[in-house]
Amino acid sequence: MPAEADSPVSYSLLLGETRLPLNEFLGYPLRLDFDGVIRCINCDRKTGKSFSQGFCFPCFKKLAACDTCIMSPEKCHYYQGTCREPEWGETHCMIEHLVYLANSSGLKVGITRGTQVPTRWIDQGAVGAIPMIRVATRQLAGFVEVACKKHVADRTNWRTMLKGEVPQVDLAEERERLLELIRDELAALRSEHGDEAIRPVREDVLALDYPVEVWPDKVKTHNLDKALMAEGVLQGIKGQYLILDTGVINIRKYTGYEVRFRVFPH
Repeated sequence: MPAEADSPVSYSLLLGETRLPLNEFLGYPLRLDFDGVIRCINCDRKTGKSFSQGFCFPCFKKLAACDTCIMSPEKCHYYQGTCREPEWGETHCMIEHLVYLANSSGLKVGITRGTQVPTRWIDQGAVGAIPMIRVATRQLAGFVEVACKKHVADRTNWRTMLKGEVPQVDLAEERERLLELIRDELAALRSEHGDEAIRPVREDVLALDYPVEVWPDKVKTHNLDKALMAEGVLQGIKGQYLILDTGVINIRKYTGYEVRFRVFPH
């Protein structure tokens, strides 16, 4: 679901060539019907199962976007000459990345390409995020993140995020605390890669709010692979989830699925 950092965040749903403004449907009953067809988002072949959110198994095994170093960037092997797609690596990994702190279900550290701000934060359902360090490559971002993970989490508790029970966090204060805690690791990385490759930043916190009318008391999930259908009144949108009165559904999980989307009058 493409999103814009408005107040609240403005969401759209891409269905083929159609782009639906989802915020307008808050309070409306809707239904998603999965017709059983999944197409790889890379090669468009039919696949019985989606891997890595939208790929068939052959593409999952060959594409750099599906390699293990995407989830663990410190394991980047571009420098060894073994990148699955060197040209893709040059445009996606060998470019400036940002190490940031966010508050989605509590304090967490994360990394993203500079061009993915604030999209990455919205996708995680963060209510606030702050840049911490700019680095020259994705691998360097991974090294910094590994140092940070000794002190803060690197994952979002999606159930807590969807209940709207996010604790207050002073992200600017936490940034300074963490920079001090990893000072020695940063010094070692600068010694090896140069001062310009790792640069702390002092940008302000970006606060985000989401179009949610009713937060769920208990988070139940819809699974299109099992039920083939999800329906209910749209009560909110956060991260990549639709919040229905019958449960939540992670739209990104079903990338490549052929689905009919219907909205009904009140």
